[in-house]
Amino acid sequence: MALTTRRRALTTFGAALAGAVALPATRAIAGDAHRGPRPLWHAHAHNDYEHPRPLFDALDHRFGSVEADIYLVGDQLLVAHDPVELDPRRTLESLYLDPLAARVKANHGSVYRGGRRPLQLLIDIKTEGSSTYLELDRHLTRYQHLFTTYAHQRVHPGPVTAVISGDRAARAPMEAQTVRRAFYDGRLTDLGSPAPASFVPLISDNWTLNFTWLGDGPFPDAERLKLRGIVQKAHAHGQKVRFWATPDTAGPARDALWSELLAAGVDHLNTDDLAGLEAFLDAHERL
Repeated sequence: MALTTRRRALTTFGAALAGAVALPATRAIAGDAHRGPRPLWHAHAHNDYEHPRPLFDALDHRFGSVEADIYLVGDQLLVAHDPVELDPRRTLESLYLDPLAARVKANHGSVYRGGRRPLQLLIDIKTEGSSTYLELDRHLTRYQHLFTTYAHQRVHPGPVTAVISGDRAARAPMEAQTVRRAFYDGRLTDLGSPAPASFVPLISDNWTLNFTWLGDGPFPDAERLKLRGIVQKAHAHGQKVRFWATPDTAGPARDALWSELLAAGVDHLNTDDLAGLEAFLDAHERL
């Protein structure tokens, strides 16, 4: 790798927030007295808000990424999967922003005690993207010390990194900002585009629209090569990779698919089964 290329890679968003803070594999699963439980940075809580204790259940299972769907209703950001489930008591602030701010304060600046790596808060916009994002930006600004921030053409890591997914119309107002407290969730069509990792730090896509294998039988060689090529290309640009719509029923097929994702270097495994993924990752580390 040329020296200039290597320097460029080391200044990307992914290197700043991920590569420099990898935890040693020999650390005990339970953590230690100074740092607390070892976070599972590969673990992504899909539709996190549907668990009995949103956010807290994921943190109790040591997840490094959680997902909240939001709807703009007036000037409120309500968290729900479908419009019929909207409840004015279930706001982004009450379920996520206020609890995260309190936890970071209690842990002296980090979500996980002694940790230096940000928790990822994936915010999936369900209403019109541009107007919803502008209101979301006003909400995030009230918690400015909580979030990783892009300012003066640099990324300044914080305890939580907000990544905006969902309605694609959010992209335009985000790109227009010189200071923002959120980043954009790209798609495979963004892979290799001019957009830098400081704007698109994550590439997410639907597994079933890109691969036929669902964990039963051998992984086709062509699909394994395709997956590894996607991950290598993303990582070369300092971006992380996540797939949704992967099988999530406990059993050998799910374990086989998760194992292939880890082997390929996929950064986030998507699940609604918090305990199942926690057990899988702990067992995988002991192998």
